[in-house]
Parts: sequence; structure tokens; C-alpha cells
Amino acid sequence: MLRNTKILAGSSHPELANLVSKRLATPLADTKLKKFSNKETSVEIGSQEMNDNIIELCIMIQAARIGSAKRVTAVLPYFPYCKQSKRKGRTCITAKLVANMLAVAGVDHIITMDLHASQMQGFFQRPVDNLYAEPSIAKWITQNVPNWQDGVVVSKNAGGAKRVTSLADALRLDFALIHKDRARAGPQGHNRPYSGMPKANGSVRVAEEDEDSVNNIEVEEDIMMASISSLNEAGLNGDVMNAAVSVVANTEGEESTITLVGDVKGKPVYLTDDMVDNVGTFLDAADHLMKKCGAAKVYIIGTHGVLSGDAVEKIQNCDSVYKLVVTNTFPIPKEKLERCSKLEVIDISSTLAEAIRRTHNGESVSYLFNHVN
Repeated sequence: MLRNTKILAGSSHPELANLVSKRLATPLADTKLKKFSNKETSVEIGSQEMNDNIIELCIMIQAARIGSAKRVTAVLPYFPYCKQSKRKGRTCITAKLVANMLAVAGVDHIITMDLHASQMQGFFQRPVDNLYAEPSIAKWITQNVPNWQDGVVVSKNAGGAKRVTSLADALRLDFALIHKDRARAGPQGHNRPYSGMPKANGSVRVAEEDEDSVNNIEVEEDIMMASISSLNEAGLNGDVMNAAVSVVANTEGEESTITLVGDVKGKPVYLTDDMVDNVGTFLDAADHLMKKCGAAKVYIIGTHGVLSGDAVEKIQNCDSVYKLVVTNTFPIPKEKLERCSKLEVIDISSTLAEAIRRTHNGESVSYLFNHVN
């Protein structure tokens, strides 16, 4: 039990708060959370929407600060607005705004898990401990996947390469990457270069080349087209190893090609990312791995199971996905758990509880980066 410490819990994830308090043998402090008729939030020490939870947390921090708390630590297993960590056009870096709100509210220390981008730690004006779910995920794989030693850790895009190689090193397994190339179709349906090149006399400038160079380029294009043709024929003949290219389309109809860099034939695949939200790219990757690359099974593994919309139904109806594994950093409604028999949830309350205990006692939390408590 933690001495001279109070644990306050908001309404965003009460189940995880209760698990953490039980592991610390410290009961949750009495808090009265209510909504006024004008939708304002009231917190008294002694809304299930993301924005409500942020305001609720800021009010609780400020209430503890005004109550002469010596130290206030905010534990956010899933950091809100973590996807909005950089500008795209004239937009707001919302993750930075949330970090500033916590600092203004009076927080002294922040504990979170698997930030969407590691550079987000620079947003905060207070110390941040970014814990990792990787040890818990590695433990689940070794205990629940038959012949897990034969598996391959796969990233569904190039951006997740660092995360995938880290898990692969922890398990001493091979890793692979999926490359997605978005086609930029020209007037005749062929890929073409950027059309805004500098022009001279109203026409696009073309570098002069000798006849031999032009002939060599034409020969290379013929060889490339022949290779693509043979690739398609191999796919029709059922040769999965020689047909490892899939064509998919997004909601706007833009086509992309998916290519696997690596070998997964006959092996279980751990398709890994930090967040499982809109599962469209996961399902495209799973179909490609099973139908074109000959994988034995595909496990979709993520830290934060946001699963917005009809994600669980899509996972349940996809024959290429064997299991969906997430942690309980993000609350998953009971009805979603009941609708998806493939969904497995890893409890990470022990990691958060140990981080709180070590922070309270002034101990280092570095041990938790590579070990499960």
C-alpha cells in the first residue's frame, strides 16, 4: 500500500483504474463526477467522450493542486489526440495543445504508454515516462502461440519498421515489411512523373539523349513489362511465392500495390502496430500475407485497441485474420468483446501499477522498458 498517496480516477476507463488500485493495494479516492445541464463537467474530491475526459482530467489535476497536493502525476495509458502530432497544412498540432493543457492545469509528472510518435515527448513541459507494451506482448506470444519460434514479425507499412524490429529482437525472430505504393495514374492509366516540371516555350523540357540510351531504356521497359506479365501468369497458376503483389483500393478509389519484403511462407505472422483503429490496412495486409505469400496464420497485434466503427465486425468476418490481440490501455465495450471471438485483451495494469509505485518511492522505471512486472 502506498503511504500518503491518493489515487484519483476519472470516468474514461474505470475498469483499468480498479485493476491498478488493486495491484497497489490502495483504494481509489472518493470523487464526485457529474455533468451540469449545460454539459459542463464538475469534479469534487472527498461523459464518455474523449474531449470530456481531457477536461475532466485537467479539472482533477487543478483540484488536487488547489488542495495542496505535494505532487500530481497523470497516468494516461492512451494519450489523446496522439495521431495529431504534426502539421498537415493549416492545422493544429493538437497533441502539443493537450500537453500544454496538462502543464497549465498543474501536473508534475506524466506516465503514458506507446506514444504514436516518440518525438511527442518533446511536447511536454514536465517529465514524461513513455512505457512500452512490448514486454507484455512478447510474453503473450510465447505463452499462447504454438510454435511461436517459427513466426515472423511484420510491419504493415515502412513507418512501423522500428517498432517491429524491436519486437523481433526481443523474441529473436525474423521480421518483414510490407511496402505500399500508391499509384499516380496518368491519362492512359500508366504511371507518370510529376507534371509541374519547369517548362520552356510552353512545353516540358526533356533532356536530350543519344540513340543508344533511348534504345537501352526501351529494352529495359520491355524486360520490366515482361517480368510483370510473368508475375501475373504465376499468380494465375497459383504460385504464391512468385505472385507476392496485391492491388487494393481505398475509400476514394485510389489504387495501391502491396508488396512483401521478406519471407513468411508456412509461418505464423505477427502483424504489429501501436494502434488498431480503422482496420482496413490491416485486413489488406492480412489478405496479402495469407493468399499471396502463403503465411500459416496472421495475428494482428497492437497496443491501443481503439477499434472505431465496425472494426470488430470486419475482423470477425475476415478469414485471413486468426486473432486480434490488444492491451486494455483503451476501454473496449463489453458488446464489442462479445461480437468478436477473435479478440484477445492483454492486461497491462501490473506495468502501470509498478510504474506508479516506483515513481512514488523515487525508484527508476527503466526496468519496465524491457521486463514484465
